[in-house]
Amino acid sequence: MKPPLQLRTFTATARAAATGLANIALGWVDAPAVHLRAGDVAPEFRLKGSDGRVYGLSDFRGRHAVVLAWFPRAFTPGCTTECRSLRANEPVLRGLSARYFAVSVDSADTNEEFARSLDLPFPILSDEAGITARAYGVLSRSGFPFRWTFYIGADGLILDVDRQVRVSTTGSDVAARLRGLGIS
Repeated sequence: MKPPLQLRTFTATARAAATGLANIALGWVDAPAVHLRAGDVAPEFRLKGSDGRVYGLSDFRGRHAVVLAWFPRAFTPGCTTECRSLRANEPVLRGLSARYFAVSVDSADTNEEFARSLDLPFPILSDEAGITARAYGVLSRSGFPFRWTFYIGADGLILDVDRQVRVSTTGSDVAARLRGLGIS
């Protein structure tokens, strides 16, 4: 029997805090020196989604903009709220010419379980090795990604980076930003 979501949230948060503190104290994770901004070429990736498919940025080149909403850790309160906000705004987001993904360094199995527990209509991409997180400059010294959202044009160029994500309004913020960037 699986533990209730509240217990899973508590244990995931405690585990993430302990892991992050250990990583910082012991210097196990080097923060990347990458600082991507609008106009930069977005790094290519191939990551497994919580739906079992493998996605790459080049899969959408010339057809759709791509949104990568990085979050620190599955089953933690902020990440749960962020994903719920994206889910609540799915009808609006689906109507835009963009594909959107949540992304974390959690395992594919953890992301699959997390997505299922929240009944998410979008995939969560797993970057367990942190290679893509380093390429995008989102991996913190704690070993977890910063909560940043990348907006990537159909041409593969970064259109914007939101480094001040508000978890409770992420879904509506993403939709508004896409419209503001001319993506409809």
